[in-house]
Amino acid sequence: MRRPFPAPGMEQVDPFLLLDEMGPADYGPGEAVGAPDHPHRGFETVTYMLEGVFEHADSAGHRGRIAAGDVQWMTAGDGVIHSEMPSREIQRDGGRVHGFQLWVNLPARDKRMRPRYQELSSDAIPKASSPDGLARVVGIAGSAMGVSAAIDTRIPILFHDWTVLPGGNARLELPDGFRAFAYVFSGSVRLGPDRHEVRDGEMAMLSPGRFLEINKSSTDKDTARFLVLGAVPLREPMVRYGPFVMNTRQEIEEAFSDYQAGRMGMIPAV
Repeated sequence: MRRPFPAPGMEQVDPFLLLDEMGPADYGPGEAVGAPDHPHRGFETVTYMLEGVFEHADSAGHRGRIAAGDVQWMTAGDGVIHSEMPSREIQRDGGRVHGFQLWVNLPARDKRMRPRYQELSSDAIPKASSPDGLARVVGIAGSAMGVSAAIDTRIPILFHDWTVLPGGNARLELPDGFRAFAYVFSGSVRLGPDRHEVRDGEMAMLSPGRFLEINKSSTDKDTARFLVLGAVPLREPMVRYGPFVMNTRQEIEEAFSDYQAGRMGMIPAV
C-alpha cells in the first residue's frame, strides 16, 4: 500500500483526510486481507477499484460489490459499522487487487447526518477524451472535458482518474477557490505552465489558478495514470481519533460512547 498522506509534514489536504493506494497486489489462495467490521463517524469513505472485486456492508443495511472501474461513496455521517473485504472468490482462490480509498471530511453541519451509500458501476461513471484520444478522463466527482460526474457530494469536489498517452495534452478547468493536487500512480506526466514532471508515486500540490495544463511528451515511452483531486477547504476546527473525525473533543468522546453502547448498530447477518 502507498499512502501519499497523512504523512509527516502533511497531516491532511483539507477537506481530504487520507489517500491510500491499495496494491497492485497479487494474492494467493487464503492470503487476501481487508477491513472487517469497524466504525466511522463524521466523514466519508470513497473506494475506487481498478482491478479485483471488494464486497461492502454496513449497519445501515447497505450491501454492495464493486469491481474494476466501480466506485462506492459512503457517507458515514452520524455513524455506521462498516466492513470492506476482498470478494469471497479472491479470498478463496487468490487474485489481483488494485484500487484507492479516499477519506473526505464532512462540514460541521453534516457530521451527524443520516448515513448514505452511493455505488456506481463503471459504465455509469462519465468518461471523456481529447479529440486525438491521447488524453482520457474518468469523472468520479466534478466536471472535466465537458462531462459531469453522477455522484452527489456534500461539498463541491473534483475526483478524476486521468490516462495520458505519449503526445497527449489536456486543459482542466479548476473552480474558484479550489485547493487541488495530483497523485501519479503509473508513468510520469508534466503539469502546469512550467511543465513540472511528476513521476510514479509522487504527489504534487497545485498552485492556485483557473486551469491545470496536462502534457505528455511524444518521445515518452510510458503512459501516465494519475488522480486529480480538489475542493474548497472547510477551514473548520477538527479533532481526529482513529475512525472518528469531529469538530471538538467532546464530540469524539460522544462517538466512542455511542459506539461502545451499540448505538451505531451492527451489520446484519446474511
